[in-house]
Order: sequence, then structure tokens, then C-alpha cells
Amino acid sequence: MDRRTFLGTLSGAAAAAMMSRKLTWAADEHRIDPIGIQLYTVRDALKKDYDGTLAQLVQMGYREVESGRDHDKPSPKEMRAALDRAGLTSPSYHVDWKSLGADWPKVIEANKIVGRTYLVNPWIDEEVRDKPDGWKHAADTLNRAGETAQKAGIQFAYHNHWIEFVPLADGKMPYDILLESCDPNLVKMEMDLGWITVGGQDPVKYFQRYPGRFCMVHIKDVHRIPDAASVRSSRFAGEHMTILADVGTGVIDWKRIFANSGQAGIKHYFVEHDNPKDCMKTARVSCEYLQKLRF
Repeated sequence: MDRRTFLGTLSGAAAAAMMSRKLTWAADEHRIDPIGIQLYTVRDALKKDYDGTLAQLVQMGYREVESGRDHDKPSPKEMRAALDRAGLTSPSYHVDWKSLGADWPKVIEANKIVGRTYLVNPWIDEEVRDKPDGWKHAADTLNRAGETAQKAGIQFAYHNHWIEFVPLADGKMPYDILLESCDPNLVKMEMDLGWITVGGQDPVKYFQRYPGRFCMVHIKDVHRIPDAASVRSSRFAGEHMTILADVGTGVIDWKRIFANSGQAGIKHYFVEHDNPKDCMKTARVSCEYLQKLRF
């Protein structure tokens, strides 16, 4: 081997090694960190031992929690103290539809004490959405709530279930109405990845159509995806709990979805299971799966 060939071979080997290191680094970087959990998942354990449950979540690997009225300590200061003792942060909190009314400024200020930077409405009451143009009127309310929250330094967002993906009489998808009618700066989306899948829609297509709109996600897995007719049936509201699975044990392709996290704009990831048989086991299995996941 002459000197030129030797140097060329050496250069090629060095380049290959460098590329290998880059690929290894890239694979290591594309993971969920920090991993969060919606406290609704472990509500039964919280009732028995609140501080002990938070401590166990930290031991599993969780660093963030999302909560709601029924899963917080009685006062904002008590909640902040409990999180501090556990070494957790709570960037997000769920608020019901009625909270968006006259008490909305008080709700915002209370959550600022806890250290939250997001407030999320997870459900539009039926009497609102069932009116003519109900989803558009709901979007108006969401925009107003978002504007008030933004002035206080809080980002407002909306969380979906499966009903947003049941077409209306005119064929329009309620979720599309919200995305088109809500100001993208005032109202972000917390996409429940399990429910959108149950609704027969592809999260990635929404990421592509509405880039940067999805600041948070619920990581919810399912054993199977029901047919569209079943989802549209009134019976489904009572049957939906039976299809839920611990994260990583169901059929959802998490690697594919999270490979598009940057385009979606995702900043926070929360594990959620609405009806776990053993809530702490569900929390542990789900966290272990996500800790190993690379995308």
C-alpha cells in the first residue's frame, strides 16, 4: 500500500468513526427527558399517601407531574411545598370549563404560586358544544381565556378526547374547527395521543398541518384501535376504558410519533392511563419503556 492509499484509507476510517459517533450521539439525544405523568393516573395511590406516592414517582424516573383540582393539595402553597419536598415540578394543570368564567384570573394566580406555566382545558361541556356552531363558540371562549392567561404570563391550551374526531353533520372535524378558529399564540394544544388514535386520526399528519401548535402531549396507549362506527356510538363512552394499556404494551408506534416532536413543538410529555388496574405498576412500566425509547 503506497502512502496516498494509506492516508486515504486512514481518512476514510476516521470519517466513518466520526459519523458513527455522531449517529450514536443523535440516537442518545432523541429521547424523552424529562418524563412526566398526569397525576390522574395515580389518583388512588395519592388518596392513601400523597407525599409517599410523589416520592415513588421520582424513584421511578419521573421529574414532572401534571395535575387537576381533584389531585392537588388543598392550597397552592401546600402543593408547591409537596412538589419541592419530592423534587418534582408541575408545569401544567387542568381546569374545567366553568373555571374559564369570572374566577379565571384567580385560578391563574393560584397556579402561578405552584409554579405552573400552562393551564389546560380538557373538556368542553356538552351544553356548549351541542348548540349550533357550538365548537366555534367554544373556540371564542378558549381565545378569551388564552388572552387573559397570556397577559398573566401563562400559556393556555386545550386537551382532546375522541369526540373531537367524530365528524359533525357537515363532515367537519371538531378538532379542525378548534385549530382553525383558535389563535395559535393564545391557545396551544395538548394532544392526547391515545384518544386521537382511537378517533382514527394520525397525530403526525396534524403535526405536519399545524406545526408548532402542540406544546404538550398525553402518552396514552391502547390494546386495540376500535372501528369508526364503534367510536361514534353513544355506547363507546362507557366502553372506552377497556382498551387502554400501559405505555409500550399497546399498539401505538411511539417511535414514529416522537420522531416528529420537533415539528409538533412538544415541550412536555405526560404519561396517562385513565383506568389502571394497578396504578403504580402502570406508572413504573410506562416510565421504564420511555426511558429506553430512542427516536
